[in-house]
Amino acid sequence: MKISYKWLAEFVDVDIDPRSLAEQLTMVGLAVDGIEEIGGDHIIEIDLTSNRPDCLSHLGVAREAGVIMGKPLREAVPAQIDVKGESVSPAAVDVLDPDLCPRYTARVIRGVKVGPSPDWMVRRLEALGQRSINNVADVTNYVLHELGQPLHAFDFNCLAGRRIIVRRAVAGETLITLDGIERVLNDTMLVIADADRAVALAGIMGGADTEITDATVDVLLESAYFNPASVRRTARILGMNTEASYRFERGIDYDIAARASDRAAALIVETAGGEIVGELLDARAQIEARPPITLRLDRFHHLTGLNVGMARAKEIFNALGMEILPLKDDGAVSVKSPSWRIDLAIEEDLIEEIARLEGYDRLVPTLPGGAGAGSYQDDEAARKTLRRTLIATGFHEAISFSFVNGETDAMLSGNHESGLVLTNPVDETQSQMRTTLLGGLLSAVELNINHGTRNIRLFEIGKCFLDDGARPVEIERLALVMTGARNELGWQGAGERLDFYDLKGTIESVGENLGKNSLEFSPTSDIGYLHPGRAAVISLAGNKIGFAGQLHPRIAAHFKFKQPVFAAELDFGAILQVPGLEPRYRPLPKFPTVVRDLSVLVSDAVSWAEIERSILGLNIGELVGVRLFDVYTGSELPAGKRALALSLRYRAEERTLTEQEIGDCHGRVVSMLAREFAAELR
Repeated sequence: MKISYKWLAEFVDVDIDPRSLAEQLTMVGLAVDGIEEIGGDHIIEIDLTSNRPDCLSHLGVAREAGVIMGKPLREAVPAQIDVKGESVSPAAVDVLDPDLCPRYTARVIRGVKVGPSPDWMVRRLEALGQRSINNVADVTNYVLHELGQPLHAFDFNCLAGRRIIVRRAVAGETLITLDGIERVLNDTMLVIADADRAVALAGIMGGADTEITDATVDVLLESAYFNPASVRRTARILGMNTEASYRFERGIDYDIAARASDRAAALIVETAGGEIVGELLDARAQIEARPPITLRLDRFHHLTGLNVGMARAKEIFNALGMEILPLKDDGAVSVKSPSWRIDLAIEEDLIEEIARLEGYDRLVPTLPGGAGAGSYQDDEAARKTLRRTLIATGFHEAISFSFVNGETDAMLSGNHESGLVLTNPVDETQSQMRTTLLGGLLSAVELNINHGTRNIRLFEIGKCFLDDGARPVEIERLALVMTGARNELGWQGAGERLDFYDLKGTIESVGENLGKNSLEFSPTSDIGYLHPGRAAVISLAGNKIGFAGQLHPRIAAHFKFKQPVFAAELDFGAILQVPGLEPRYRPLPKFPTVVRDLSVLVSDAVSWAEIERSILGLNIGELVGVRLFDVYTGSELPAGKRALALSLRYRAEERTLTEQEIGDCHGRVVSMLAREFAAELR
């Protein structure tokens, strides 16, 4: 934001030189990036934070300078507008969407002569980097820089029906803006229309059909307040960034619209002639009153350590334009923030106002007090175990943004969960709180692949946010993604690629190290973002806790993946709630283990999980291990059959097993397989 030192002097008596003023502005939070001398004036460039839109004008900065120097503000607007001709405005205003346009003012000026602006106005605008256009357009830009209120001037005679209608655009409606570009609009965008068509993008830019030209005689002057989120969304979608949208996006002073209209109308008459006709049309919606803010001095002293009394606090609040309200408590003060300070809402905001004006340099650094030693949370050990396990299996931990694109998030959550939409997003393309961690991880995979990294294993532990209709719900989840080579660094088996079972094995390792040995995997084809037949539902202690599988080709195509990507997401909070098995230590076995291998022919419909569960269900005390080590399918096998090779381990704790005992145990397993699964020995 560029500010003219001489222009400031029209609002407040500046009794310090430009560099001293710049230094003092910086000390109260308005950081000055530089000072440039232009045409006998000094232009001060201020780097404003997004929460101080009130200082996007000379009036706003003059308020701050006045508080710093203890000087009152002067009015730069005529107290009364000279209205001539008819008492009723020849125009009409109809606001159809007051939520997006709570206030719209319009007035008509007849008989103007469009031409060059006076030299003093041109010099001021050009010093701020603003190109002079003509006297009417320059006035709107001048008042924008002076008071912070964006305005727009229409050629009144080009408005069909001599009326203004503030409405949402019709999907597919087009508008050629002042920059000569045809814009295709959608029904989320707010437009200014006449009786026939859209003539301006609300809060962003006017249309070419109603612009001020040398032939303009009558002007309709707009001064309005538009919803910041609406302006920001439209500007981002259309890729537009104007002086007006920059201010509307951050929030302007709702109450200054009429004052800015008066100022601009008077300047138009002064520089372009003509006369103001009819009253100011002011369509205002009832807006919710901002609640008062209470400051407790003991709270201020506790946070800042500054010794500021009640009298000084009230003096600062008065200087900032706040209205001090009656309050019986002598140790507190209640104020109503001015309309231009939209950043003041809570007690801490008032504390910051006093602290910055008293001087941040007066704050004395102190160490925070401590009542005792800290301690880990109850689940911290489990989190450390989880991270160690995944890192040991080749994963890297990722941290992604909680703000996501709603369409991508819905695609990966299967539309089963409702996300929270932000009312004031930093980026319109990332306007929803995430309901799944997979969007961030898959974007990271996409970025790595685009940079030539093909072997990727990532995990994230983070909160997801759901809307249950009453209030937001936070769920902590664990997500994993993996793709590429199984053994990236080894030369043996270098061509082997990761598959579903690598992901399954990783999740089982996590469960085993956390003591959650009851993880179960069940085939599923109901997960929209996972490949049918290559996905599973994960359950723990009988409850569903997540999904795992290969990405659906449709999702892979969305991210432009040309290699299989495997993903899993689990409810980490639910995992932590299930009691883990307590580690038990036993001495090494004193007696030998006997291994018996078994190859059986079973139906393709029989899963290994079913077989394993049935073998362990025999409760054979001497059976200490069951492992599947080979699966074979071939043309020589009967249709619908496959061969499974099992390894069974037998051992007794107190003696060496005899051949007869081993045979009896092994025979029970073989009989059960034949009985329950129609298994045939090979």
